[in-house]
Amino acid sequence: MKIDLHVHSSLSDGSDSLEKVLDRAADNGVETLSFVDHDMTETYTRALPYAEQLGIALIPGIEISAYDFKRDRKVHVLGYNYDLDALHISELCQPLLERRHAHSLWQIEQIRSAGFDVDVYRIQSRLEPGQSIYKQHIMADITSAHYDSHEYKALYRKLFKGQGPASGDIRYIDVHDVIEAVKLDCGQVVIAHPGQLNSYELIEEIAGQLDGVEQHHPDHDAEDIDRVARLCTKYRLFTTGGSDFHGDFGDSVNVGIDKHSLSVYPFD
Repeated sequence: MKIDLHVHSSLSDGSDSLEKVLDRAADNGVETLSFVDHDMTETYTRALPYAEQLGIALIPGIEISAYDFKRDRKVHVLGYNYDLDALHISELCQPLLERRHAHSLWQIEQIRSAGFDVDVYRIQSRLEPGQSIYKQHIMADITSAHYDSHEYKALYRKLFKGQGPASGDIRYIDVHDVIEAVKLDCGQVVIAHPGQLNSYELIEEIAGQLDGVEQHHPDHDAEDIDRVARLCTKYRLFTTGGSDFHGDFGDSVNVGIDKHSLSVYPFD
């Protein structure tokens, strides 16, 4: 039996449509899935009719781009099973989406000025009206190289890292405000891939406000999996897992993980 509680679609920074992701999940035997598109809650209602056709149980989800200001580092927060109107989450995330889009427009202009063939109208023509532009969309307009390739990674670093013309980042949401919003919308709060962003100290600090921690993730090794298990046992939290699937805009992974690899499964 397979689940996947961490999947992205083309509504945010994934390359594949909702239908294509769900078809892939069904082909791989996934029975329960959650789209956690970044900083938006609309994916669930749009995906639900087709998920029901395929017999896949869909869980409302979101991945919110937060910040741990005490330690000066990013932290990603997964919210699950929130009220579908999600008033508090949407109020918190909408300004973030607007900041991201404005920053992407600035990045496009900087990259164009640096001599690259990139065009904002060409990018927007591939997206839905009003959709926020992500770095993955910019990269897809510049190169056909796959995310996993040396060519892609070298170009990405050249443009967006260090002294690159489009380096820099937006202001993210305080992690405590994120937790409050998800709770106000009656959702469950999970810290995403703590091994990737080194969120372990934060988890220890705010465990009483959490419901779970993502244990199984492509960036987690055996040490991370064990560390999350011990933390969740200590603080009586549940564990989750997922592929962090982004299609061609991410690492080469398949949708779905073994449900029985989780020590606790909260969505039965």
